[in-house]
Amino acid sequence: MNTEDEKVLQPKIASREVTTHILKAFGLRMSKKLGQNFLIDARIVQGIVDAAEIKPGDRVLEIGPGIGTLTQGLAEAGAAVTAVELDKKLPTVLKETLKAYDNVTIVPGDILKVNIPEIMGEGSFKVAANLPYYITTPILMTLLERHLPITHMVTMVQKEVAERMTAKPGSRIYGALSVAVQYYTEPEIVLDVPPRSFIPAPEVMSVVVSCRVRQQPAVAVQDEKLFFRVVKAAFGQRRKTLANALRGAGFPKEQVRDALEAAGIDPVRRGETLTLTEFGQLADAFAAQKNA
Repeated sequence: MNTEDEKVLQPKIASREVTTHILKAFGLRMSKKLGQNFLIDARIVQGIVDAAEIKPGDRVLEIGPGIGTLTQGLAEAGAAVTAVELDKKLPTVLKETLKAYDNVTIVPGDILKVNIPEIMGEGSFKVAANLPYYITTPILMTLLERHLPITHMVTMVQKEVAERMTAKPGSRIYGALSVAVQYYTEPEIVLDVPPRSFIPAPEVMSVVVSCRVRQQPAVAVQDEKLFFRVVKAAFGQRRKTLANALRGAGFPKEQVRDALEAAGIDPVRRGETLTLTEFGQLADAFAAQKNA
């Protein structure tokens, strides 16, 4: 039997019956520590593949393939998938569940520690993932801050996190994550994922977020590290005015006064009211003081 014949006979992992069979066959138990919930909805798998606009030959980094549910969908769409799995028990399982696909490479390891340029090689790639909720933000920020050649990120996250990623200035949930994600990408919620789409069913709603990575950040700044230091300070004490929040984060009083004046920003405003452009202007005002 050739590989193509095996693919035809390969059952869809994204179903309650097949997933339950795999879990029992390998004696697997869901790890609360690793935030494991297994996707059993083929419609959601296809929705992620469609949102990522996967075409034959696309190189895709998958984070946390689990038992291969999304991996299978990506592979069947023709992607060359490199899947990084933290759970030491699962690479053996994946070798079996994905044995019909020669376009999948399993890399055991922690996505926060692996050398992504080394495992992905040269050229641009996409990211697809069902992210563990307990570590969503660190993973997103690690991928973005490294300035990797990612063109598109499609991730399943907790709905609350997605709403923060896409929040606008003036919103109660607009914060440092909103600014960071929107600085690097154009985020959009594309699909709701109800709890019944998983086993075990989580207690929260999930959504799929599409983040198209910008060729250039949303605003041009002189010093990116300083930009994010200002953003973090502005949201560090949300109830305080911007001037007080910046001083509380260690910016000298006179520098805060002069930078706000130079940027044309009222010091009694709060951080959650500033646009990305205004944060950029403020960071550049601080940078000008350093360079003076």
